[in-house]
Amino acid sequence: MKKEKKSCVFPNHEFPPDSAGRSMTTCVPTISPESTIKTLEEKLHKHMVDYETINYTYVVDQHNHLIGIVSIKEIFRQPKSKKIEAIMKDSVVSVRAHTDQERVSYLAMKNNLKAMPVVDKDNHFLGIVPADIIQSILYSEAEEDLMKSAGITPFGSEGIKAGTWIHIKKRLPWLVLGLIGGMVAAFVIGRFEHALEQEILLAAFIPAIVYMADAVGSQSQTIFIRSMALDRKINILSYFFHELKVSIAMSVILGILVSLIACFWQGSFVIGVILALSMFITIIVASVIAIIMPWLFERLKYDPAVASGPFATIIRDLLSIIIYFLIATSVLSYYS
Repeated sequence: MKKEKKSCVFPNHEFPPDSAGRSMTTCVPTISPESTIKTLEEKLHKHMVDYETINYTYVVDQHNHLIGIVSIKEIFRQPKSKKIEAIMKDSVVSVRAHTDQERVSYLAMKNNLKAMPVVDKDNHFLGIVPADIIQSILYSEAEEDLMKSAGITPFGSEGIKAGTWIHIKKRLPWLVLGLIGGMVAAFVIGRFEHALEQEILLAAFIPAIVYMADAVGSQSQTIFIRSMALDRKINILSYFFHELKVSIAMSVILGILVSLIACFWQGSFVIGVILALSMFITIIVASVIAIIMPWLFERLKYDPAVASGPFATIIRDLLSIIIYFLIATSVLSYYS
């Protein structure tokens, strides 16, 4: 008669959503360090059907503290009489039950682990997050980040099969906000009509200025949000000044480049100066916004990834246009 698999505590609803504890299973092999490899082999054969995975056997002491780990490959390479403590790896990467699932998947990938052990604050072994769950987390987190970067509230399990009204409700608010931002941008450009009348070429370079601010800002913001998600103790001030140095260097290079292109292509030194100064300032401002906005969102207890959507894009676009035309007005008045 076929033995039925024992019930695993999986998922664990006593832990918060998106945590390691919610995703872990307790159906994994454990062994004491004093046991022999023969004992472990017999245990695996006897209880094979009970385990969710046997990639690793977790070594625990008499108080259930996690003290080591043994790979299934090592078991069959060693003499049967050898003790587990002699072959176990005692440097174990583990997470707490309340650790965010995104960090769980990151640590698993970083340390090339097929499963991630979960412990409590006293290092008592609770279970593991298995490989298939880790892969599912990686997929869902990537999908969620992609949705948020486009200003779409996550659909949950319905995904693309959600009804028409749900799609509209999830996507329309940010698009309306973007439309309002576009109207404000048009109003701002209209306020600088005099500058455009003096130098019509200014209009031709608006897309370049706006695009570069968006591109640099998106890069900085994506890297920063990822860094915050993976390192909760990140030094914000240190990170800010590091990113500022990178942005200044890039703004100088891009400013000089666009200035030379304008001078040789349009033969206008004035336009070259306007573009160089605008590119320099807008890139730095975009990078500053990319750090400040996610940091503020986190302080306000909102998901920082929300700031990477259209909301940040609107702010960068408006500030880029304002900076561009303020510089243009000042330079044109100086050379006129």
